Amino acid sequence: MPDTHDDLLDGLTANLATHLRHVRHQRSLTQGQLAKLCGIPRSTVANLEAGRSNPTLAVLAKLASALQLTLEELLSAPRVGCQLFPAGSLPVKTRGRDGAVKIHKLLPHPIPGMEIDRFELAPAGRTVGVPHRPGTQEYLCCERGTIRLHVAGEPFELRKGDVAAFPGDQAHSYHNPGSSIAVGYSVVTLSPMHGPPMAG
Repeated sequence: MPDTHDDLLDGLTANLATHLRHVRHQRSLTQGQLAKLCGIPRSTVANLEAGRSNPTLAVLAKLASALQLTLEELLSAPRVGCQLFPAGSLPVKTRGRDGAVKIHKLLPHPIPGMEIDRFELAPAGRTVGVPHRPGTQEYLCCERGTIRLHVAGEPFELRKGDVAAFPGDQAHSYHNPGSSIAVGYSVVTLSPMHGPPMAG
């Protein structure tokens, strides 16, 4: 038989070692902290992560409970932590006359305090940027064509590879003066919101 009992055991031991290290790091736990949560010696956790131990069912149950996993998850082969988002599956907004400007969300998951978008401006397309709260910084990188950026009434012309940085709370707009589609990337680092001062 191609798969022996020893091969199966070795596979489960390797899965456990890999999962234990990965989940412990995800939860920002030391080996000692995990051992304390489980009520087992730290050396047991170290040996399990090194693949040098055959734990009892009781030890596996304690680990699974502490990490909020099922026994199957604890012993299964590691899953690839990658999600594929096909083209067109992320949100797209249109702005400007006849939808001449398309704004694609570049990332599927939000990043606190940051916005990242991909702009497509049709020939002669233009749009007005939304001013952000004071302290916000905005960056525009031109990837293709020409983008004419106006900040507080002053024009800046960006070509491929050019980057502009400006305060995001100032009035600004984007315009494609060319005869082909212009593409740019916008990164906004938002100023943190401050609540009212606490009463003394």
